[in-house]
Amino acid sequence: MSIATTTHLNFRGEARAALEFYQSVFGGEISIATYGDFGMPQDAPGAADVVFGQVVSADGFRIMAYDIPGDRTPSAGGFARRENGVTLTDQTFFFSVRGETLEEVQGYGEKISVGGTVVEPLAASAWSPGFGMLTDRFGVTWILDVATDHPA
Repeated sequence: MSIATTTHLNFRGEARAALEFYQSVFGGEISIATYGDFGMPQDAPGAADVVFGQVVSADGFRIMAYDIPGDRTPSAGGFARRENGVTLTDQTFFFSVRGETLEEVQGYGEKISVGGTVVEPLAASAWSPGFGMLTDRFGVTWILDVATDHPA
């Protein structure tokens, strides 16, 4: 028996744009179904919003997203910052991407940081040949690191 976990992100009208962005960064196949696809009248407010969306790549990246019905006020997204070598945040989770080489992780970091904010530049750390943190343009905070022989 085995299980798999997949991060499921909630947006307020930006799920399609986020999924398309993540596909441009990580590759893979994108699937999107709208509320209208599931029976909401096409002219109803929110009918074009995403009720089910995902990106799945052959190398293991997988993410799901949907648009919360109703209020379009963007969520605050919280904060994440590094001070004196520690992370300070009010967020309940970060999305972690771990690669086998520094070059691989740098490539993802360069792409996902477009329009976002770098919290900690990707660089060698005490536990990894490469560790970095950023918040993307959708308010999702990502940790990028290079796998080591001693798992973190």
